[in-house]
Amino acid sequence: MASIITHSIAAVIFGKTLTNKLLSKKFWIFVAIFSIIPDADVVAFKFGIPYGDFWGHRGFTHSFLFSFLVGAMGSGFYLKSFNITKADFWGWTFFFFAITFSHTVLDAMTNGGLGVAFFSPFENSRYFLPFRPLEVSPIGVKRFFSTRGVTILLNEFCYVVFPLLGFLGIKKLYLKTKYAS
Repeated sequence: MASIITHSIAAVIFGKTLTNKLLSKKFWIFVAIFSIIPDADVVAFKFGIPYGDFWGHRGFTHSFLFSFLVGAMGSGFYLKSFNITKADFWGWTFFFFAITFSHTVLDAMTNGGLGVAFFSPFENSRYFLPFRPLEVSPIGVKRFFSTRGVTILLNEFCYVVFPLLGFLGIKKLYLKTKYAS
């Protein structure tokens, strides 16, 4: 998996490219949390659930369906309403889906593990993306805060954070020139 630090930072930057609204710090903390929800599946290890299992790491919680369900929950909580007939509900559902699913995309770009179950529960095969430049992050705080952890963060900043910051900068520049005329 990519590190939770990069998942969180990437989700906030990515989220800022999806919306132009000025939103509170509390909202962006909420976004960062949504980006790491798929890794709740690491508790499966404590229960002896094998890595490649449906409930194992990078299984169902890394799927399109799971991200959509989390996105709908995020939208409902954010809007304080689960009224699915409103356009706002679906707009924010897409936003939170994209944030949650960004986790899966980053994990599918790592060079380790078994891949991610994009299509679970309908099809539980694990997949990687063809472009896999990210070093897999160790699971566990103690193993992460080491020389290897620093190397992983530098790798993730080069391949994820800096490109997203560049994309956000281009978007802001575009909007600034678009509305300046």
